[in-house]
Amino acid sequence: MSGFDRRAPRARIASRSLWAWTTVLMLVVALPGLQGCAQGASSEDLVTASDEPEQRRRARLRLQLALGYYERGQSTVALDETKQALAIDPGFIDAHNLRGLIYMQLEEPRLAQESFRRALALNDDNPDVWHNLAWLQCQQGEYAQATRSFERALAQPAHAARGKTWLTLGLCQMRARQADLAERSLLKAHELDPGNPVTGYNLAQLLYARGALQDARFYIQRINNNGALANAETLWLGAKIEHRLGHAQARDRLGSQLRAYHPGSKELDSYDRRAFDE
Repeated sequence: MSGFDRRAPRARIASRSLWAWTTVLMLVVALPGLQGCAQGASSEDLVTASDEPEQRRRARLRLQLALGYYERGQSTVALDETKQALAIDPGFIDAHNLRGLIYMQLEEPRLAQESFRRALALNDDNPDVWHNLAWLQCQQGEYAQATRSFERALAQPAHAARGKTWLTLGLCQMRARQADLAERSLLKAHELDPGNPVTGYNLAQLLYARGALQDARFYIQRINNNGALANAETLWLGAKIEHRLGHAQARDRLGSQLRAYHPGSKELDSYDRRAFDE
């Protein structure tokens, strides 16, 4: 499935999967302090940073480097920088958390879980770590454990990114073929972050699958009417919904956009074969 890259909001993205997008999602949830440093700190942030012990300040600088490498997909270098941060400050929760994400990127689930567990041993109420552990458990097919971990994240009053956690819980429930639960979770996510295209696309998919066509149309149109967000998958889902509703003109208009912006895509091939009901 093609999805949306938050770092390129004005470009059409046709190759990134929604499942891959959740790695970015987890990073946004996991390390807000470090991202703030990367994007430019406020005066309040600078005061807080200046109050840090020297050991933590040095470890944080290492972790900022690790974060940059991680975002560029340079996992091995990111892991080395993270290990150096932990050598300086073994009690740095953010470093254990990022190490877990890097191990997930390296497809080392056992080591990832060990890193998240170490972070939770330092602070059992950290919602970001519970969120990431939950997604790891979901990827391993441990759906009951993942749900409990998501619930631990959502139970923390200080959790600032609960919309993303509801979204990721919904994606996990879709993997577990729990459509009703997934729809409820995604509706919660939409309430908290109505502009998130991953939420809208997956809600539209679920609603289409159960025949709630007008509701599905509402969510997919919000994405397809924004040229910066529409991609081959959203246009194809929109075309299938319009076809099912009997709106031939609207369907073919979406088909024309597929042809113009996504030539060679499997979605255009499906449109050309009129495979609306496959």
